[in-house]
Amino acid sequence: MADSSFDVVSKIDRMELENAINQAIREIDTRFDFKNTGAKIELSGDKLAIEADTEERAKATLDVVKDKLIKRGVSLKHLDAGEPQLSGKIYKIACTMKEGISTENAKKIAKFLRDEGAKSIKTQIQGDELRVTSKSRDDLQEAIEQIKNGKFEFAVQFVNFR
Repeated sequence: MADSSFDVVSKIDRMELENAINQAIREIDTRFDFKNTGAKIELSGDKLAIEADTEERAKATLDVVKDKLIKRGVSLKHLDAGEPQLSGKIYKIACTMKEGISTENAKKIAKFLRDEGAKSIKTQIQGDELRVTSKSRDDLQEAIEQIKNGKFEFAVQFVNFR
């Protein structure tokens, strides 16, 4: 019997991300407490820029973005938000969207599975993914549960379960 496998990845659903940002923009444009505060949100590639007239409004805008991301099912572990920086008369928050599992993080997951998982599980790093293989599908399902319950500082998804 051939080995079964799955891949551990960290990817952002771009459509959900764009929908969440569009909803946040719409909410900021219509909410009374954001009127005349100069609050703006811009998404370009993996960069998210938030601007407002005061530091509190910039942080509140970031909270609206986080709320919309959660509602659309995008993990906040993908969002790397900086502190509000004063630029002229405007406060700016620069955020980056983190995607992919670094080699170092893949090694953490592999070590975690070696220590905690079943002995039949093998791991292999493939670029920004981690392939987990085993002869037993039950061991793989147990490994998925262990990874979900492991408190990693990055978001993980599971694809290509075969």
